[in-house]
Amino acid sequence: MRLECRKDEHGMQNEEGVDPVLRELVNDRADFDILNSLFVFSIFLPFPAFVFISTFSKTFIMYQTLLVSIENNILTITINRPDKLNALNKTVLDELNSAMNEVYHNAGIKSVIITGAGPKAFVAGADISEFNGLTKEQAIALAKRGQDTFSRIEDSPKPVIAAVNGFALGGGCELAMSCHFRIAAENAKFGQPEVNLGLIPGYGGTQRLTKLIGKGRAIELLIAANMIDANTALQYGLVNYVVAPEELLNKARSVLELINTKAPLAVAACIRLANIAETNRVAVENGFDEEVKMFGDCFITDDMKEGITAFLEKRKAVFSGK
Repeated sequence: MRLECRKDEHGMQNEEGVDPVLRELVNDRADFDILNSLFVFSIFLPFPAFVFISTFSKTFIMYQTLLVSIENNILTITINRPDKLNALNKTVLDELNSAMNEVYHNAGIKSVIITGAGPKAFVAGADISEFNGLTKEQAIALAKRGQDTFSRIEDSPKPVIAAVNGFALGGGCELAMSCHFRIAAENAKFGQPEVNLGLIPGYGGTQRLTKLIGKGRAIELLIAANMIDANTALQYGLVNYVVAPEELLNKARSVLELINTKAPLAVAACIRLANIAETNRVAVENGFDEEVKMFGDCFITDDMKEGITAFLEKRKAVFSGK
């Protein structure tokens, strides 16, 4: 089914231009099943975009970097920048926040899958081109923005699964770790390679990786910048299942369909209490806050400038320790 909006003379989406079938569906609040239907449809814009129709709030949310769909009360969010290996940029973070708003407030959504478009990558990292030229203060703001977004995923009262297809590196690994648990395709690769750029993870990676796989393994991955494959991730406890790539989304849906039969308030309580138990193991000094500060500190080092320049110039970095 293809639904389209038309622009008015000011270039804005006009409610009068909404397909009449769509309007009838959205306005018919007597039919709960219809109210809990969501559509992704195309609109005529000067840039690629996708629209999420919130039947809970009757609003139209326009996405440039996400694909969203719902089936059996499971919302699937796909990071849709395959030409950039789904790298995280400011728009992706903003739109993930918007999508999580819908998760929190839409009673028709009981659980969530986050995945990446295309066969190569879940999310291959942050968009490094946005790092070039940032001041320390801007870098701190960027890290805080990423942490806030991922904390909203982690704190969601509804279960969120990462369906990891291909590379989950840097910010992509951090995004996957912010989900309540992870299912990996056999071709998945995980890693935090930030030290190669004279950086550290800034979106919670130092904290969540240590909690999930233990201090020794986490430190090795963080400072050696090694990647691990899906089976090693399973052995380490980073993922719950490893499946064939073509079965990845089916497995995630199967797990969530079972969870969706359970009492929603009890599910939410289990998630909250598990998060509290994990938080209580953190030292008095807040590791997340310290990570933000030290991420910003990296941006005034010569090593960071060399790392970013070498990456953009596609050459090996030569670090001076300054």
